[in-house]
Amino acid sequence: MGEVKLFFGPNHPGMHGNFSVHMYVEGDIVVKARPLPGFLHRGFEKLMERRLWYQNLALIPRICVPEPDINEACYAMAIEKIAKVEVPERAQWIRMIVLELARIANHLWSFGGIGGPLGMYTSMFWSVADRDRVLDIFEELTGARIYHMYIIPGGVRKDLPPKLEEKLLKLMDYLEQRMPEYETFILKNRILHTRLKGIAKIDTETCLKLGVTGIGLRATGVPYDIRKVDPYLFYDKVEFEIPTATEGDALARISLKPKEIRQSIRIIRQALEKMPSGPVNTKIGDGNGLRIRVPKGMAYARVESTRGEYGYLVVSNGGETPYRVAVRGASYPQGLYGVEHLLPGTRIDDVPIWLDTMGVCAPEIDR
Repeated sequence: MGEVKLFFGPNHPGMHGNFSVHMYVEGDIVVKARPLPGFLHRGFEKLMERRLWYQNLALIPRICVPEPDINEACYAMAIEKIAKVEVPERAQWIRMIVLELARIANHLWSFGGIGGPLGMYTSMFWSVADRDRVLDIFEELTGARIYHMYIIPGGVRKDLPPKLEEKLLKLMDYLEQRMPEYETFILKNRILHTRLKGIAKIDTETCLKLGVTGIGLRATGVPYDIRKVDPYLFYDKVEFEIPTATEGDALARISLKPKEIRQSIRIIRQALEKMPSGPVNTKIGDGNGLRIRVPKGMAYARVESTRGEYGYLVVSNGGETPYRVAVRGASYPQGLYGVEHLLPGTRIDDVPIWLDTMGVCAPEIDR
């Protein structure tokens, strides 16, 4: 039997994002796979070096559309390290709330996304509808549903609107009540177990070799989370757990998502309780308005995204634009090396399962 080349994506209901995988198959078995990015935005890092420091806030959320706020946080934290600026305490708590909301929204998106490849459309309808409730909060807070441009160097753009805290608590109550329904109706579904158990497996050694973090690593039994091992913001002042599994397959990874949502709800509640009043931003750098100057220096800032460690290396030469920016996209290892080295040997219909449960975000490879 000879090899046949197939194109999976970018226009395919099982493809997550503007991405393509060139598959060479024999029958329905993948014998070789090559990721083909470049369908979305390319050259983010070089574009950032040609824009003013504040102008980049409108560009960087697009590096990961389902979870854009992590880019704002990493970028701002790196600049603050270089400029040695102390962010107001209230702004730090608000940042935590925003990042955890983004985490919930992306987990819901991914949890629903698995319904397409499996034919479980109820999971997709449920997740998208519940994610919209989170986007409603973002819209009231920032004026936008997807790209928020809310976390800025020195703090956040503005304080919480009146009564938003009350609405947040109601949303947390609602989502917490929904998690048992997700687990009962979706995670215990025979279709899900038949299609995901033992599929797209990865072990701890391979994760560490490729640089896979996040749920991909935690599903192999390693409780590695930047929020715990290298706390930023005020994650060391709240209590939460790191859910893990040991099987390392697609079922283990998808099963961790509702558990992580529960922990995010727990963090948001504590943040609302502990958050003091006060200012939410502070002046950074020299200059006024958009044209600020950040002192010479270099810094790396990292956060825990839904896909693992997400980082920004920022270099300043004292000018009005960054001298160099390098982004550590969390899904780069599983989206590039994982596709090339771990998809061969799987079936064609298992390819979207890998991409969804490993959380491959295409622009992180296009950056």
